[in-house]
Amino acid sequence: MLSEDAIWTLLADVKDPEIPVLSVLDMGIIRAVSVTGDAVEIVITPTYSGCPAMDVIAMDIRLKLIERGIRKVQIRHQLSPAWTTDWMSEAGREKLRAFGIAPPNPKQQFCSTDMFVEEAVQCPRCGSWNTELISQFASTACKSMYRCRDCKEAFDHFKCH
Repeated sequence: MLSEDAIWTLLADVKDPEIPVLSVLDMGIIRAVSVTGDAVEIVITPTYSGCPAMDVIAMDIRLKLIERGIRKVQIRHQLSPAWTTDWMSEAGREKLRAFGIAPPNPKQQFCSTDMFVEEAVQCPRCGSWNTELISQFASTACKSMYRCRDCKEAFDHFKCH
C-alpha cells in the first residue's frame, strides 16, 4: 500500500536539473501529492511561466517513482497561485549559499534610500554586502549575476519573485 508520506520521501531525492544541489522539495515546487490505490498524482508549479526545466523535472519524478515500482503516475502542472521564492525551504537557501549562489532575500533589501537602486545582495563566498549587479540574467533566467567588490568574485543570485 502506497502512502503520501512515502511519496514525499521519494521526492526528496529528485534534484532540480538547473541547480543539482537542490531537491524539488527544497525548491518548493511540489504543491500536492495524492495516492489513490496504486495511482499517484503529483501537482507541480514552475518557478516561472515557461521554465524549461519543468519537463525534465516531471520526467525525473516519474522515473524516481518507476524505480520504486510505481507505474501509475500523473503529474499535473498548476500555474496559480504563481510560485514564489517564499516557498523555498530554509535548508534549500543554505544549500544555495554553500554552492556559491546567493539565495533570495526574504524581502528586498536596499543599502541606500535612493530611488531605483539595485537590491543589496550578500556575497555567498565572503558574506560582504558590498556587491554590484553585473547582469539581470545569469546562467538561467531565474538568476542574476553579481560581483563582490571585496573578494572580487562573481556569483549568481537567485532572484526573489
